[in-house]
Amino acid sequence: MQQAFSHVTTWVFDLDNTLYPPSDALFDQIDVLMTAYVMDSLKLDQPTANKLRADYWAQYGTTLAGLMEVHDLDPEPFLDVVHQIDLSHVQADHDLRAAIQQLDGRKIVYTNGSRTHAERVTQARGLSGVFDAMYGVEHAGYEPKPRRVAFERVFALDGVNPETAALFEDDQRNLEIPHAMGMKTVLVGPKDDRPYIHYQTNNLTDFLSRLTGLSALSQSA
Repeated sequence: MQQAFSHVTTWVFDLDNTLYPPSDALFDQIDVLMTAYVMDSLKLDQPTANKLRADYWAQYGTTLAGLMEVHDLDPEPFLDVVHQIDLSHVQADHDLRAAIQQLDGRKIVYTNGSRTHAERVTQARGLSGVFDAMYGVEHAGYEPKPRRVAFERVFALDGVNPETAALFEDDQRNLEIPHAMGMKTVLVGPKDDRPYIHYQTNNLTDFLSRLTGLSALSQSA
């Protein structure tokens, strides 16, 4: 496996359900806030707003993308409100920090959320200072993953060469275009046999540790 990643000089990490476990349930909070925002903005009842939120996520890649395209919604207030979540239960993961630090090359976070959200979550996870840069949907002109233009904009901004980069993502939809661009792709989540997924893991820390040869973890997460 180490040989398969020997050409990689840039490591790109998704944020939500990738750099923290799904059991932290941060998206449960975000979904509630998004539904409330849709209710208020479009004057809908809760069931209708909740269904619209989910439908737009499935159809447009993110709820925000659907709201912008169909309703011309201003993205900045939306991103501010829906990311005001409680992180008090999120635990620092010192083993994950050590594993990421062992990676040779540039390390960035790229999320469909905002950069402020990424900064808050990585701080809660004890990952502050590990990454060279963090990018949110605003850096892609509010175009969401999995759209190719979103990846192209963020990668151009950072100077990422997809052919010497790897991407870690929990949403398989967001791996197809990067694979076509020449990236090494790793699904962080349940096994999926789609041909654009090179590797799959349910334990990012373990995967990175095997990749870098980091044999002794502190087990202090």
